[in-house]
Amino acid sequence: MDKKMLSPKEIAKATVNVGYEKVNKSSTTLLFLGVLAGAFIAFGAVGSTIMGALVKDEGLAKFIGASVFPVGLILVIMAGAELFTGNNLMTLGLMTKRYGVKDMFRNWIIVYAGNFIGSLAVALLIAKSGLYEGVVADTAISIAVKKTTIITNLGLGAVLSRAILCNIIVVLAVWLATGAKDMIGKIFSCWFPIMLFVLSGYEHSIANMFFIYVGKYIGAEITQAEIWINNLIPVTVGNLIGGAIIVPVCYYLIFFKDSEKALSTK
Repeated sequence: MDKKMLSPKEIAKATVNVGYEKVNKSSTTLLFLGVLAGAFIAFGAVGSTIMGALVKDEGLAKFIGASVFPVGLILVIMAGAELFTGNNLMTLGLMTKRYGVKDMFRNWIIVYAGNFIGSLAVALLIAKSGLYEGVVADTAISIAVKKTTIITNLGLGAVLSRAILCNIIVVLAVWLATGAKDMIGKIFSCWFPIMLFVLSGYEHSIANMFFIYVGKYIGAEITQAEIWINNLIPVTVGNLIGGAIIVPVCYYLIFFKDSEKALSTK
């Protein structure tokens, strides 16, 4: 009987191979796939915002909003796109010497730019569509203001902690999806972890691009400096720590370090 999923060690090897494929894509391809991923995450954020605003019970609203949001990563994985936070796992291939630092950073920079363009494009379309009105608009503006004042209210440590925790979960969702061999398995691999991170209130740099800019476009009084200094830059740093350092280093030590030592002693 065919296995329905890869073993953890097989997932680790597959992740390295996926990273190798990513560094060999052209810059144009990466940019377009990055734009798609930014838009896909924004689509999930739109649904999450609407449900969170329209459901009256606060706890239920938070849960339903979190339950809708994972459609973004499901689209990224199933339809095919390049998401910066998921691509943070590429450090695993770097540590195993499958490709170099320059290759990895080329991917990250282009994909991050593409994610930003895709997020802003959807934010602008939503702002012009008239779909965010009344309580939905109020909720979107509140989210944008809250995210750009989080450092002032809670401090840099809180932002970094939430961003680190966020991308630990996001890359684990990608990790699980890599191990799943069928569509249902991949959907569940994305849905449960991403629902958890949204429900927990963590900070995701690419999602925040949409949340903050759509709020700004419909009336939130926030500056570009507040957007980047108070949120996107520290959140991106935290996401990198969680997704590019903590998870990949752990799996490198578990699945690759000992085998490399064995080869070096032969």
